[in-house]
Amino acid sequence: MIIKEFRVVMPLTVEEYQVGQLYAVVEASKAETGGGDGVEVLVNEPFTDHPEYGSGQYTHKIYHLQSKVPGWIKAIAPEGALRLEEKAWNAYPYCKTVLTNPDYMKKGFTLSITTWHKPGRGELDNVHNLDSSKLALREVIPIDIANDSIKPADYKEEYDPKKYNHPRGPLTDPNWKQTVEPVMTCYKLVEIEFIWRLIQGKVERFIGDVEKRLFTNFHRQLFCTHYKWGEMNMNDIRALEEETKAELDRQRQKEGLKGTAEM
Repeated sequence: MIIKEFRVVMPLTVEEYQVGQLYAVVEASKAETGGGDGVEVLVNEPFTDHPEYGSGQYTHKIYHLQSKVPGWIKAIAPEGALRLEEKAWNAYPYCKTVLTNPDYMKKGFTLSITTWHKPGRGELDNVHNLDSSKLALREVIPIDIANDSIKPADYKEEYDPKKYNHPRGPLTDPNWKQTVEPVMTCYKLVEIEFIWRLIQGKVERFIGDVEKRLFTNFHRQLFCTHYKWGEMNMNDIRALEEETKAELDRQRQKEGLKGTAEM
């Protein structure tokens, strides 16, 4: 198992982030869907009285990833191996997401992402209450949305926090994480299990690298679209999600490949 805790400091309140996150998920899904690949939303509905998560919003999605993985994975992966199932419980400020591959890997692959959204600058050392054995495995990875390097193919000027000239930006101070107000942190605990001995380590490391890339790009986009979603409320977001479900189905079936080809 690989355990990585990504800490993403954001110049937002915890309440603002909830709306911005959901808006950014919708926009990212549309940007990555087309040519048979992308996101298929099966369920998006409220839940209550969950024994572990309480109440919130439950989503069940399928990710079609044929064009989103390196050639060496395609070479060994049969049809069905590049189709992931995601179940997520958004009990904000706590969220739990579990990805599996029931068509092929079954119990041999699990990727879980547990997130706490808290005020502050990433200083909480064990927000997930990990036991000593998991703490020994955990690697803490801070993400700086303004200063971390990204792949040239991922760069978009409109999502560059250093060039964002709307409220809360631009983030040109190298030490912005220590001075900005308001401020909050996403503590994303990623646990990866891939039980296929010959390539287990390579695949687990690859997934860990992909998560950092996705988290960095996602949060850059979230911050730089604040001017679009800053006045929205949760009712606006739920209406947008409902509209987008049908749009994703149309894009996947009728439009060409989009987004991050070969992660």
